[in-house]
Amino acid sequence: MNPTTMVPALLVLVAGGLIALQAPTNSLIARAGGSAVLAALISFAVGTAALLVVWLAGGHRPRGAAFAGLPWYAWIGGFYGATFVAVAAYAAPRIGLASLITIGIAGQIVVAMCLDQVGALGLPRDPISAVKLLGAMLVIAGVILVRIG
Repeated sequence: MNPTTMVPALLVLVAGGLIALQAPTNSLIARAGGSAVLAALISFAVGTAALLVVWLAGGHRPRGAAFAGLPWYAWIGGFYGATFVAVAAYAAPRIGLASLITIGIAGQIVVAMCLDQVGALGLPRDPISAVKLLGAMLVIAGVILVRIG
């Protein structure tokens, strides 16, 4: 791996580990509060506060005009995350953390390959190849092995 991609890859690795921690901690809140949606709301409130502090410390202040030309779907990214966080808080104690994470990764790979294939949402076009399909099938096989194991 070249140095240009090493730091982002390591950050993604750490962030992925944090996602594994997020589901069980949110499940604790869901159990106490009786609602996976409430747990997700609390999780996003804490996350929003943390991001606000980091953003304010960074000093970058774009003008409102920078956002004027964005398509409507650019504004709904948080919905996807909120859905996953609420579903994860609900599902983790029912199917187990390893199943939750592997099934989620399989879903991410399938959608990511479709988005890359057409270059959706401003991504560079990266066609699906036989090797990528094999990789996706191996991940799905891993999901099955984790579930039956």
